[in-house]
Amino acid sequence: MNAKINAYRFIALLMIVSMGTITNAKNSASTMKEENVTYTIDGVTLNGFVTYDQSVKGKRPAVLVVHEWWGMTDYPKMRARELAKLGYIAMAVDMYGDGKVAANPKEAQDLATPFYQDPQLGKKRLDAAITKLKTYVQTDAGNIAAIGYCFGGSVVLNSAKLGADLKGVVSFHGGLAGVPANKELLKAKILVCHGAADKFVSQKDVDQFKHQLDSIGANYAFKVYANATHAFTNPDATKIGKEFNMPIEYNAEADKNSWNDMKLFLGKLFK
Repeated sequence: MNAKINAYRFIALLMIVSMGTITNAKNSASTMKEENVTYTIDGVTLNGFVTYDQSVKGKRPAVLVVHEWWGMTDYPKMRARELAKLGYIAMAVDMYGDGKVAANPKEAQDLATPFYQDPQLGKKRLDAAITKLKTYVQTDAGNIAAIGYCFGGSVVLNSAKLGADLKGVVSFHGGLAGVPANKELLKAKILVCHGAADKFVSQKDVDQFKHQLDSIGANYAFKVYANATHAFTNPDATKIGKEFNMPIEYNAEADKNSWNDMKLFLGKLFK
């Protein structure tokens, strides 16, 4: 009989602990604030996505997330949510306007090309997002960074080199050919997370990028991840690569390691 009673008590205790865990998870989720925001520049309406943890008191560092060349998909929003869980206020940035999303590589190329041809256009759109994010009382205006993926990596790197008001930028499998580094303009610290098997970024681009930053004494780190292709952080990359015959695939280890490298970078940046 005592054994049965003890067993019942043990089961009851497990139920209480489980319910407490579920309740804590629900409470944690309920503190996360998400909202879609719109703002206009040069007659173009941009649709951003802002998220932060309401349980964090006072101002906190801010991080902008610039999407891949596919546009404002769920992926940059997912990354913004992960940043918010780390205690930042985060904003997924709509670079194309009207939340456009490309259905195939041809559409993506058409949407991205104007920004490759005119890096100032990317900086202008990113500047508008920074201005919008600064309107939030949760934002520490002196501690803002930007991260970008593929196309977005190019945007944040070029914007930093063009003097964007950012403390630091992180490029994940981004293009490295862009505007030349200028010591008078570049103030942001830089982290580049690059796949060793990226067929979209040549070794010449890598060497030239490093040489330019070295020549002006820029504060940067260049991380290379073994067996990682272009788009290695996106869980949908393998499926997309097969669908459109593109040399991209997801690499879970490189994704985890590059995210950890970013967390360390931001942690030091916002000290």
